[in-house]
Amino acid sequence: MNRDIRTVEDVLTLLDRLFLPEADRWTDDASGWWDDFHADRSSGRPFFVPKPDENLVSYLDRGLLAPGGRALDLGCGAGRNAIHLASQGFEVDAVDLSATAVARARERADEAGAAVRFHCGNVFGPELPLTRYDLVYDSGCLHHLPPHRRVSYLALLDRVLVPGGSFVVNCFAAGATGSELPDAELYRNGRLDGGPAFTADELRRLLTDFTEVEIRPMVPQPPESGLSGIPVLLTALFRRPPQA
Repeated sequence: MNRDIRTVEDVLTLLDRLFLPEADRWTDDASGWWDDFHADRSSGRPFFVPKPDENLVSYLDRGLLAPGGRALDLGCGAGRNAIHLASQGFEVDAVDLSATAVARARERADEAGAAVRFHCGNVFGPELPLTRYDLVYDSGCLHHLPPHRRVSYLALLDRVLVPGGSFVVNCFAAGATGSELPDAELYRNGRLDGGPAFTADELRRLLTDFTEVEIRPMVPQPPESGLSGIPVLLTALFRRPPQA
């Protein structure tokens, strides 16, 4: 079929195909790439350490996030933040594209005695048992999406985040890692170049319908710390307006 564009989703899917397969790391077709990424547990990748993000712990310690409630962890990897959220009384659903990562996350949750519901699939796909969440947490998902899928991402937030709910995103920081090319150049090149990096102002523009609570670089942590701090990431906490 040559004339099969009928819906917005059809347009977004067409745009997905403009990127080379190795650059497309969020769709179900990329699950094998992420399985390989997560297969080597001894690789020393900072995302693999069984430690929660320092910003998540800080938000909870400072009362910027209230313990308890319902939380959705997008791109949960091996479950380190989902498990911490469960330990703080949250009812947690966690989604990742990699079956290897999800299997490891379930092992860790069992070892920790944490009740987390893990789901394998891209973040827009799984049918979740809850329709609304008090917290949506993203540590490394946004910067792997092609630019047009930010539309889908914002629609997901609009659908699942309760009015007054909190949204946390940790993404590549401009000047530290990732691509700083304009979105249009990414399409011309057919590559994400590792993933788009963001400035604080770019996050503010993307989330213009949300209230900013804090945006800052992630604080690096010494090896002996019980927390994870990846210095190439920007971390941000936003609140959805109560009357959303």
